[in-house]
Amino acid sequence: MKEMAASKYIQTAKYLSLYWILPILVLLLWKGAALLGIIHNYTLPSPDKVIQTAVTLTADGTLAGNIIISILRVLEGFFLALAAALAVGVAAGLSGKFEIITDFILQVLKPIPPIAWIPLAILWFGIGEASKIYIIFIGAFFPVFLNTLDGIKNIDRKYIELARVYEVSKKRVIKQVVLPGALPFIMTGTRLGLGSAWICVVASEMIAATRGVGYMLMDGRDLARPDMVILGMIIIGIVGKFMDDILKKLSTVMIKWN
Repeated sequence: MKEMAASKYIQTAKYLSLYWILPILVLLLWKGAALLGIIHNYTLPSPDKVIQTAVTLTADGTLAGNIIISILRVLEGFFLALAAALAVGVAAGLSGKFEIITDFILQVLKPIPPIAWIPLAILWFGIGEASKIYIIFIGAFFPVFLNTLDGIKNIDRKYIELARVYEVSKKRVIKQVVLPGALPFIMTGTRLGLGSAWICVVASEMIAATRGVGYMLMDGRDLARPDMVILGMIIIGIVGKFMDDILKKLSTVMIKWN
């Protein structure tokens, strides 16, 4: 038992050392370049300066406030997109006619980058919350929809045909056959959709917002504060990874249960 515990401890230590070696190396190179004068604070501030800015903004509540605002916006737009994408994806996956009717318009809209919708979103909804939620919705919808549709098409049709033979209600077929069968694809689409939603909220906040992580980036640019810009970029990456990790673990649990 002790040998197993020791072996597990060694494996964990090896994993952590491999996991953190590159970030630590980048940090050391960054610090070294600052000390040697290769980089300058007005172009790329030292790690110490970025940490100092993070401490200052954390102390006055600015950093946490911006992060929370952005996350709330993402969740609101993402869950709206998730509900719509699942509904349209299931309908298209189960009905060939519905898929044909919606195929052209969805295929035309799909390649349009969500950022390209920002000018129209501002014209339609103003610079308030609605325009940002709309951009997030657009960004999150297609990854979830496409993966849901692919997941349903990959289900063995004999299960659906068997349910029809036994005259199982469509609601039960969707709940007990379609959604569980397509779940791995749906969870992949959900992770992609949430990542896209996070990118979209930052982009929308950089153009029309008074709070949020994207606004913090633009505020840092306007004030000629590269330390604030770098901090915002790091926050974007960390929060995005954290949200993806949560969905990844949730996906593992749900698919294992399925």
